[in-house]
Amino acid sequence: MSRTTTALVLTAIKGPLELREVHLDSIRPDEALVEIHASGICHTDISCANGILPCAPGAVLGHEGAGIVLETGSAVTTVSKGDKVLLSFSHCESCALCTSGHPAYCHDFNVRNFGGKRPDGTSALLLDDAGKTPMFSSFFGQSSFARHALVHRSSLVKVPPHTDLALFAPLGCGVQTGAGAVLNVLDVREGSTLAVFGVGSVGMSAVMAGKLRKARTIIAVDVQPGRLELAKSLGATHAVLGSGDVVAEIRKICPPVGVDFAVDCTGITAVIGSMVEALGTRGRAATAGAPGFGSRVSLDVMDHLTYGKEYVGCCEGDSLPSEFIPYLIELHAKGQLPLEKLITFYDVKDYEKAIRDSETGVTLKAVLKWE
Repeated sequence: MSRTTTALVLTAIKGPLELREVHLDSIRPDEALVEIHASGICHTDISCANGILPCAPGAVLGHEGAGIVLETGSAVTTVSKGDKVLLSFSHCESCALCTSGHPAYCHDFNVRNFGGKRPDGTSALLLDDAGKTPMFSSFFGQSSFARHALVHRSSLVKVPPHTDLALFAPLGCGVQTGAGAVLNVLDVREGSTLAVFGVGSVGMSAVMAGKLRKARTIIAVDVQPGRLELAKSLGATHAVLGSGDVVAEIRKICPPVGVDFAVDCTGITAVIGSMVEALGTRGRAATAGAPGFGSRVSLDVMDHLTYGKEYVGCCEGDSLPSEFIPYLIELHAKGQLPLEKLITFYDVKDYEKAIRDSETGVTLKAVLKWE
């Protein structure tokens, strides 16, 4: 049976979001109905709203949801009514990459997460006006900028009853991306050197993961001095202001050529170029920031060849959410992932301020509370 709920609806690309009443479609066998208690705001949400990443008017975004299961479809077996869940990205669960533990590279990841429809092409949300017009929904399998969401089973991660849903909502994307870049993609070694370009919530998570791996040197790079100071308190051993000659500064810290590992969390192509240039011999770099499809970076091929450098992509930290998210919660319990230092909570009615603060860098990670 369908129901009405409240959602943040994107009225137009680059246009405002509005709290509106919408209709949820009937639950499908592979879905769960989740009462959303908190939604993290990710820069991917903002990039979609601004047209940098694929989106459409009538979108309900949000892909760092957290809530309680109200109902499950017949094909959902991992959660039950009353369970607390964190929500992550959607994947097909059956392709070679999903079955080998790499669902972030699912063959239809982009269609499922940026397509705005369920896998069968239908919309999970309908607007009341214009005869219940279909909306851009099922974003990352959840569209969790809403009081209730129909969530694909692959996006559901069951967590213990005592879990603080608002605190851990960002694990669904931003935090797992930054931590996974270091732990899974780069596989940073003890005693090695690491540079993190852009220390927002993703970059701060990478810094904390570098400390967890006992990297000898962790260099935080950012244009905001306040973020650099926070990064140093979370594990960075050095801070480099992004407005200067970053490559030269990194080579001073890690002579003669540069760092063993690096991750870009900005998605800025010029920064990515500097990151690769700052790699040392047989250094490995990963991009975790999303600049938008069609972006290009120029590399010095001979430099890349003679120093044996590697540059790879990093989607969602190459994580398996059902395993990696509980692991991150364990790290927090041990004091090794102090998320509370990154997060600012906002009542959902203050969503405009939350988005503005995220865009301007006032807050590292904004989390909307729907309760």
